[in-house]
Amino acid sequence: MPIETIFDTMEYGTAPEDRSVALQWIANHGGLIGPYVNGAFAPARDDLTIRNHATGEKLAGMTLCTKDEVTEAVQSARAAQPDWQKAGGAARARVLYALARLMQKHARLLAVMESLDNGKPIRESRDIDIPLAIRHFYHHAGHAQLMPSALSDRVALGVCGQIIPWNFPLLMLAWKIAPALAMGNTVVLKPAEYTPMTAMIFADICSQAGVPPGVVNIVTGDGSTGAALVDATVDKIAFTGSTSVGRQIQEATAGSGKSLTLELGGKSPYIVFDDADIDSAVEGLVDAIWFNQGQVCCAGSRLLIHEAIADDFHNRLKARMDKLRIGDPLDKSIDVGAIVDPIQLQQIQALVQANTAGQTYHAQTPVPEGCFYPPTLITGLHPADTLMQEEIFGPVLVSTTFRTPAEAVEIANNSKYGLAATLWTENINLALEIAPKLVAGVVWVNATNLFDAAAGFGGTRESGFGREGGWEGLQAYSKPRQPLPEPAQVTPFTGQGAAADDIDRTAKLFIGGKQARPDGGYSQAIFGPKGQLLGHAPIANRKDIRNAVQAQLACGWGKTTGHLRAQILYYLAENLAAQTNRFAERLDAMTGSTTGAEEVRAAVDVLFTYAAWADKFEGRAKSVPMRAVALAMREPVGTIAALCSDQHPLLGLVTPMAAALCTGNSITLCASAPFPLAATDFSHILEASDVPAGVVNILTGPQADLAPHLGAHMGLDTVWCLSGAELTQEVQARASSNIKRVWQGAAQDDHDSWLDAGTEIKTIWIPYGE
Repeated sequence: MPIETIFDTMEYGTAPEDRSVALQWIANHGGLIGPYVNGAFAPARDDLTIRNHATGEKLAGMTLCTKDEVTEAVQSARAAQPDWQKAGGAARARVLYALARLMQKHARLLAVMESLDNGKPIRESRDIDIPLAIRHFYHHAGHAQLMPSALSDRVALGVCGQIIPWNFPLLMLAWKIAPALAMGNTVVLKPAEYTPMTAMIFADICSQAGVPPGVVNIVTGDGSTGAALVDATVDKIAFTGSTSVGRQIQEATAGSGKSLTLELGGKSPYIVFDDADIDSAVEGLVDAIWFNQGQVCCAGSRLLIHEAIADDFHNRLKARMDKLRIGDPLDKSIDVGAIVDPIQLQQIQALVQANTAGQTYHAQTPVPEGCFYPPTLITGLHPADTLMQEEIFGPVLVSTTFRTPAEAVEIANNSKYGLAATLWTENINLALEIAPKLVAGVVWVNATNLFDAAAGFGGTRESGFGREGGWEGLQAYSKPRQPLPEPAQVTPFTGQGAAADDIDRTAKLFIGGKQARPDGGYSQAIFGPKGQLLGHAPIANRKDIRNAVQAQLACGWGKTTGHLRAQILYYLAENLAAQTNRFAERLDAMTGSTTGAEEVRAAVDVLFTYAAWADKFEGRAKSVPMRAVALAMREPVGTIAALCSDQHPLLGLVTPMAAALCTGNSITLCASAPFPLAATDFSHILEASDVPAGVVNILTGPQADLAPHLGAHMGLDTVWCLSGAELTQEVQARASSNIKRVWQGAAQDDHDSWLDAGTEIKTIWIPYGE
């Protein structure tokens, strides 16, 4: 093309990336890829085909690993784990450092291979995915070095099974493998069936970097291979992918004792206020939704635009859409590459074609034949419309308007997901008001898609639980050094006869700040060790759970300050201490022990301890390699239910209550089943201590009857199962209803673990300066 024509039309020429080195790497491996186990590649088979979906050409054949092959990989990891952990943090740091250096040396090969089987533009692979993956290994080499001093109270989990998606193949590998290895774990990783190629290059790099055999194992295949890994004898499953598959994994691991983290789907809001820099917000939106063809779990796929600027914003956005270039991912002048697979393309087309609401605009730009889809904008939707609620996972943006900041927050939070959110405004006061109100694990202010190894990433609601990156990400790959014994199971005493009290004391449930009779109208007799009748305790049912959770949702405790929460916990301690003798007598009469006074004193001490922590358990300002501050803010998990231990009727009730209240949560306590009268007595302490209605609710009755309803309740964010493995399995089997967290407790003096269980990290990114 003559230079005059180029200046006249300002059209881009092609800038193709050389793919020959990547294709030669495949050829050197016989055109086949397969499992990497115990430090070596196993013989590969041509069971599945890996394609370049931009062209349709076959890249390689791939082994579909069987259950036996997965078992072999897990056994290899199990054999290697003790020595890897004993090697120490400094030795592990050097291996992680070597991996990072070798990945840098092969960065171009990794970038080209990533674009070949994934379809994302080479500029994204080269400039974002690969450098960030390398950054994770450098960062976690530091964590490995510091573990003996900074995390001396924690140890490795053991063998970690890791399942990663196809949208960021190498980056997700780094997010999973780097922290696992740093903490002394070994791994068995399964890459996505569409995009395994960079994982194979990484396996090759592991051999070059001196990773001990068995520390890193990779199994290839489809969903059946992933299911075999979930069922294998691993200590942890880390999964990134769809919410539907995450739900299946949560159900499959119920009662297995496996640690679980899930990073699932999203429908992230992109909020633009009327004072925003519109051109910057438009450019940010291009990155938010058309980055990686919109195949991003945290894509800003819901545009919420202030009504006053909606028309202007949409017009500017359409003009920008028309300038996006779609084509060969290995062309450096391309903005939008190929959809990962024809099946995914069909799903995108079906969702858009089924929509009848609003107005649909497709970018007026050439679309090549094959696995491509144009950038699409659908305006005029209602917040409840299907496309405003369901994840499309493609280059499709849906839009609605709002009039006030309060309405923007309401619409943004009207979703089953809670992964990420973006807001644009020139008013810093407005930004700092809105960011904490958004139900999301990550919030970007006047920016989008900012990531770093030092800053935690993860969601809430049906976007999953757990964090990847930063100090908080290490919690998912380690456990307290002090093991937690299985709670003792206590058999209730039996007997007969009348109560010794002259006047009957009617014990009731405590719901919504007041004593309440059980919905079912039943009570159970509570006997002492000598068969004497001590009283009757109400038997709660699922309707009592419903009433308690409704009271929790209405209480607003999470908005209180740490100082106020501390004052109420101190007041509870003061009032309980004043009743030491009465509670000690009750405990001794129920349990037959003589340690009642000691238990009361321990409960008072717990209240003082968590009162002290209430305004001191803080977040962090993360050191990220850009002109921005990433604030890791600790937020309450929300609504908690706890199945309290049988053995310590008062202390087992007060400890979860104090930890939950300290961190801003409301809680429903299911009291010790054999010894419930300490809990019903404690309701009088709550009434006298200015605890707002609904913050603490107390239920009594057989926990086995209550556990399934707690697990399935959609209004609960987490359940603390503190009374044994059998009930934990019952809860976990039903927790997938809303992807709720299930926690099995910690040692009495392990305050950090209790506080961590009551909080979740929200990372708020705020760019500054130039």
